[in-house]
Amino acid sequence: MSKVRMLSLFGVAAITAAYLSSCALTVPVAATSNPVGSKVGTSSGMGILRFIILSPDSGIQQAAKNGGITKISTVDFKQTDILGIFQTYTCTITGE
Repeated sequence: MSKVRMLSLFGVAAITAAYLSSCALTVPVAATSNPVGSKVGTSSGMGILRFIILSPDSGIQQAAKNGGITKISTVDFKQTDILGIFQTYTCTITGE
């Protein structure tokens, strides 16, 4: 097999592996002057192709309600993307 063909096959395999992998990104959104409490609340949602939202309750208000939190300390947002097709969104908050 020639070197050019071998490099071409390697390039196609590398591009395919990169496309089929998933990616997760967690970003701190906000922090307040409230002390970090012992309670943690999360809410999550799922989307397809970034246009079709299947469960839209992935916000701060829903996460606070789920954790029983009235004084929010920190807010983190995590987005996971699988194959560029499926996305999950998770909001995590801490507080009292």
